Amino acid sequence: MQRYRLVLDLQLFNQEKTEPATPRRRQEARKKGQVASSQEIPGAFILLFVFLSFLMLGGYYKDRLYRLFGDTFESGLTMQLTAESLGWLTSKWMTEVALLLLPVFAIALVVGVASNFFQFGWLFTLEPLKPSLKKIDPIQGVKQMFSSRSLVEFAKSILKLLIVGLMVYTTIRGEIKSIVLLDHAMPEQILSFAASLTLSLGIKIAVLLVVLAILDFFYRKYMHEKSLRMSKQDIKDEHKKVEGDPLIKGRIREKQRRMAIQRMMQEVPKADVVITNPTHYAVALRYDASEMDAPVVVAKGVDYLALRIREIAKESDVPILENKPLARALYERVEIGRSIPVDLFQAVAEILAYIYRLKGRIKTS
Repeated sequence: MQRYRLVLDLQLFNQEKTEPATPRRRQEARKKGQVASSQEIPGAFILLFVFLSFLMLGGYYKDRLYRLFGDTFESGLTMQLTAESLGWLTSKWMTEVALLLLPVFAIALVVGVASNFFQFGWLFTLEPLKPSLKKIDPIQGVKQMFSSRSLVEFAKSILKLLIVGLMVYTTIRGEIKSIVLLDHAMPEQILSFAASLTLSLGIKIAVLLVVLAILDFFYRKYMHEKSLRMSKQDIKDEHKKVEGDPLIKGRIREKQRRMAIQRMMQEVPKADVVITNPTHYAVALRYDASEMDAPVVVAKGVDYLALRIREIAKESDVPILENKPLARALYERVEIGRSIPVDLFQAVAEILAYIYRLKGRIKTS
């Protein structure tokens, strides 16, 4: 019973997602569009830079507004209403409105793209747009509505609303005396004061939202890393998937080894001599002066393979000579298909010369 509990605890430990995500897991999540990002970042920075543009491009916006409303009150109201004049006036209004809003649209586009790029880099995927029944599942919708993540988002919204409301209240309260004195001010002074107060309040709110958005980004990054965590079993399964099952890989290697041995044994009948230890080592050599600069090892083996090489050599009338140090040196230093090293030329040459004399023919180099 105790052993069963130990095994069960070990299985539960392996299933706990306590390990950091592997690069493959991160890449797969990224392909699906699952990245650490905050939707608050683009909106907050766009709001900040738009208000900063009001501060830096105030003259441009003032000129565009004067043109838009000035022409309307100066000539538009006294203009004879015809199809041509109405078309001209509409075209002029649309042009002035477009020129007025052009900086805002440009800032929104550039800042929006830049803020997303700095969060997760360049990413283009259509995976989140694919239809899924889970997205319209009412049960899943209810679960998400009352999930801990939804509660956190609701709390963040309430907190943001309270902080922004408090900032608006304190700012207006600080200007309450100036606001009371506006009843005796000229219209231009009222507009100037309202624009200044709005600009100041907008920048303060935007800066606050930027700070909250950055905090939200770090929170979402933490939650994203948490969602990508893997269990020890997940890592093992991924390793098997990438590298292959060790059992299957072992069988493949065994099959490849057998095929290599079979090819090697087919080269033994072509050898000129087999040098043995005499029982533990066997090395088959082949030499053709017209094709080779030095003798080549065509087969080698120890124990059972050495026995098989000697048996095939006997069946094929390939001479077998015993030379313990030479057989061991050739086996350890020369791979199959490679030429023998220079320091072994003399010993091998003497053996080949002896074999050629036994066969009644001498092969010159």
